[in-house]
Amino acid sequence: MAHALRQKKRRFFDRNIAFLMILPAIVIVFALIVVPMIYSFYISLTNLHLLHPSRTRFVGFQNYVKLLKDSIFWRALFNTVIFMGIAVNLEFVLGLAIAQLIFKTIRGKNIIRTAIMMPMMFAPVLVGFQFKWFFNDQVGLVNNLLYLFTGEYHLIPWLIEYPLNLFAILVAEIWMSTPFMVIILLAGLTSLPVEPFEAASVDGASPWQQFRYITLPLLGPFTYIAMVIRSLDLGRAYDLVRIMTAGGPAHRSEMIWTYTFRLAITDNKFGMGTAMSFITVAISFVFVIYLFRQLAKSRQGVY
Repeated sequence: MAHALRQKKRRFFDRNIAFLMILPAIVIVFALIVVPMIYSFYISLTNLHLLHPSRTRFVGFQNYVKLLKDSIFWRALFNTVIFMGIAVNLEFVLGLAIAQLIFKTIRGKNIIRTAIMMPMMFAPVLVGFQFKWFFNDQVGLVNNLLYLFTGEYHLIPWLIEYPLNLFAILVAEIWMSTPFMVIILLAGLTSLPVEPFEAASVDGASPWQQFRYITLPLLGPFTYIAMVIRSLDLGRAYDLVRIMTAGGPAHRSEMIWTYTFRLAITDNKFGMGTAMSFITVAISFVFVIYLFRQLAKSRQGVY
């Protein structure tokens, strides 16, 4: 009886010690994340205007209703979804192809891997200015290359005409972010077991069959992790769009986060801008849940 009582006291003491050890982390997370989130949600339910803060009043969900009726919001959401869908899939295809080439390379693998990572070392703002010059309709590199190959000078307004401006942003994004996919997928390829490939070779499977039926399924967790991270990054795409087109002309290349900035900072409608950010977070949350459910299915062998 006494021994059982001592064991019970020891377990109680261990649990309390563990709680006390993680208590500072809980307090920090609560102070830096939970409290600001609650306050931000409250702000989204007000008509806070940065130039007239004294006129702030509680308006409920009016900001959300106005945004759902706003045509610019739907255009920004449509552009973001299209941009994300094309960018993530192209980055995955290119990243997987480059990762396969590096994985199969015998010599110079470290040099190639370092060279591939170089675009990630540039700040997005710098990449935005660089590609803004590339796609300039007067002195840009792209139009000059077209003149070099065709013999005719074309003043193509890449950053003005829709959807050419989205295409220009997409090229910059793919150039800058494909190395991230390469790193994740190369790590996945390196960690794959060799036994399934050896058995498939003995059974006479072609390289394409090995890639389709062994490599891709085994890379499932790495694929979904890379896509989740890249999708969240693209959902917050701001730097490139802001530098290259600023969401224009006439909101034609607007993205959800550039429109959030425009509402909250440029137009000083901070309450509506905060509501816009919460709508974006909700969409991202649903998308991440979907991807992680797909990841769970892939681990169970369901595709």
